[in-house]
Order: sequence, then structure tokens, then C-alpha cells
Amino acid sequence: MRLCVVGTGYVGLVSATCLADAGHDVAGIDTDAAKVDALNAGHVPIHEPELVELLERARESGRIRFTTDYADGCAGAEVVFICIGTPTGPDGSADTSAVEKGARAAVEAITGPALLVIKSTVPVGTNDRLAKDLAGLSEHEVDLASNPEFLKEGDAVDDFLKPDRVVIGVRTRRASELLHEIYDPFVRTGAPVLEMDPSSAEMSKYAANGMLASRISFMNEIARLCDSLGADVESVRRVVGADRRVGGKFLFPGAGYGGSCFPKDVKALAAMGSGAGLQVPIMRAIHETNRLQRGYLFDLAKAHFGDLKGLRFAVWGLAFKPRTDDVRESPALDLVRALVDSDVEVAVYDPEAEANARTALGDIASRVRFATDRYDAAAGADALALVTEWPEFRRPDPGRLAEAMTGRVVFDGRNVLDSRALARAGFTLHSVGRPTVGPEG
Repeated sequence: MRLCVVGTGYVGLVSATCLADAGHDVAGIDTDAAKVDALNAGHVPIHEPELVELLERARESGRIRFTTDYADGCAGAEVVFICIGTPTGPDGSADTSAVEKGARAAVEAITGPALLVIKSTVPVGTNDRLAKDLAGLSEHEVDLASNPEFLKEGDAVDDFLKPDRVVIGVRTRRASELLHEIYDPFVRTGAPVLEMDPSSAEMSKYAANGMLASRISFMNEIARLCDSLGADVESVRRVVGADRRVGGKFLFPGAGYGGSCFPKDVKALAAMGSGAGLQVPIMRAIHETNRLQRGYLFDLAKAHFGDLKGLRFAVWGLAFKPRTDDVRESPALDLVRALVDSDVEVAVYDPEAEANARTALGDIASRVRFATDRYDAAAGADALALVTEWPEFRRPDPGRLAEAMTGRVVFDGRNVLDSRALARAGFTLHSVGRPTVGPEG
């Protein structure tokens, strides 16, 4: 099938590449000419496991190409996927203006009957509104469907190739048949294709992200209670997760969630509620709990040291999660900014996210030392904060870490370090919702 994907961000590039790998002829459209040239040369602008290999295979087979020209990209396309970002507006609502512009350009450029599929995360009712706004723009029959994505950064390729479920919001039998044909190869192991109306499909994405964000914020709040009352959140988490009604996923406390989805979508749900004249206190509480949690490690540091001025801190991890170079809404950057504002000397290390972190930190970046590896970051440090749980950070050599650092204080923002090994090496370890472990001997 000939397909077109409008937008080559995380969702668009992964979708286009995986669809091409499945045998479709795919054209990707992006307005950034430099990015298009780089993609046509095989250069992937994001860190996403397996994506480089899949894109190279698709390029070599001639099944994928990229262009800035809608007329070129949409020519002959039977299905056009809209994968354009919806950033948060000043009032917390999702800004759909770029989606609307891209959808209009695609409809005006199609050369035959086509299905326009909104894969972007958009407020409920967007598909219905676009169906009216785009009516009559093309001489060809155009149907609209919703197909929200459920891709996790760092596992996006695997999520697309082996989805938990596929959601399609359709109005016509033709739209249903086309989307089933596209997704059937990816659900052969039994993952359901859940078919519904477009508004329900739009809502399903927000509801899923809202639920996951609520579990994280809930456990972070329990962790703070454990800190105050002398309980161990790891024991509590195991009890709660063992309940089959609850399950253990997304119940790990930490330094707060970040990324492009949870913060944006929780605020968008709250804004949709306000727009409908409804109170949505849970969404607002999730957002506020996460805001408080993002300052947790800095608060621990203040409580331990008092005045931080003149101290040296090492920060391990800058991306909002491992296996990605995405630093959007990263709690690690919040910590770096707070430390720099407190006149702390900061050295940081992340295996993939340095370039994006430099850009995101702006003027502050000149006051931060970007280290070459984890031990280089720790050199001469009074304290170490682990914020992103990259695998290489989980089991450092305690002896080598002790040799590198001046101080013996570690703040584990993800509860992944071996407290006993660090204690034997003379470290004091502060975790999230767990008792502080002091040095042995």
C-alpha cells in the first residue's frame, strides 16, 4: 500500500519506518528541509533503539523516502497519517494549529480517494471538527479516522511492531478495512484491534496517559509519607503491586515524571475539563504532586547539607528516562538548574542526551561541566545524584566511586543503587521513600 506520514518526530519517524519495514511504500513529509535531507541520507536525529537499522533497511529497499513537498509526498497515497505535535498552550490546552495546517495541506494535495488518519494526540472532538473543516477541500473522497499512538520513548520501535493494542476511531467501513489491513501484520500474536468512534479513540489516549501518570504520582506521594513516618516504600510497593487488581507496573517512586506526553496530556485533560465546565481535581492533583516531586532530590540535598554554596555535585542522567536522548520536562534539568542557582559546581553525564541538554539549559549550560563518563562526572564531587536510571548507573564500582569523589553522599532518585555495597565503601545513601543508609563501620 502507498502511505504518507506527515511529521517526522518520534511518532512520525518511528511509524513511517516501521510501516516501510512491513512492506509499504512510505513517503514522510516534514517542513524542515535540513531534517529531510539528513533522513534521506540515513541520519536519524533522535536516539531510539533499533530505529537506525530499520530505517537503513527501508532505505536500501526503496520503500521509504522523505520530502518537504506535500504534492510529492501525498501523490498516490491511499492513507495519510498525521503525526504532528500538539504542544501545551498558555492555558494548558493542546495547541492543534499545526495538526490542522498539516491536515489541510494533505487533503489539498491528495490525488485520489484517501483516508486521513490523525495519529497525533489531540483533544476530544478534534476529528469531528476537522471532518467538517476539511469537507469540500478535495475533489476526491476523503475519510477521517483517529489512530492514537501508545509508543514509549526508548521502546517505540518494539511498541509499534508488537503493540499491546491498536485503537482505531472510524466512521465508515472503508476506513475500518484500510486500518485493519495496515495493522494486521503487527497483531498476529493476538493483540486486539479496538474499534470505536473517533472521539472515544481520542479520549482513550488521554485516559491511558492520565492513568499511568496517576500511578507514578500516587507512589511518589506514598514515598514522601514513608519518609516522614519511617516506612520503607519498597516494601509498600511490593505489597501494593502484588494485588492482582493493581499490578506492579508504574508503581516505582522516583524524582518525578517528564517527557513529551505525561506532563502535556495531564494538563490537557484538566483543560478539557475546564472547557466542558467540569471539575477534574484528580488531574490537577496529579500535576501538582509531580511538580512537588521534581524538587525532591534538591530538598534532600538541602536537608543534608544545609547551605549548598560552594559544594560540588555530580548528576548522573539528563534524559527524562533511559534509552532516549529526550530531555523535555526532564526532572534532571530541574535539579541542575536549582543547584546552579544555589552556587553549586555541577558536573553532569548522560550517555545520549548531552547535546539536547546543552540546548535546553541555555545560558546555564556554560556553568555546567559536561563529563566524559560517570566517574569523570564524580571526580572531586561532594555528592552524587542519580536521576535517570540508565543501566550503566545501576551498579557502579563503589571503590572507584570513593576514589573519585571528595565526599561520600549519594542521592538515588530512582532507588536502583545497591545500598549495602555503597555503605561498605563509606557512603551515606539517600533514596526516595526509603530509610537513609549510613556508612558501615
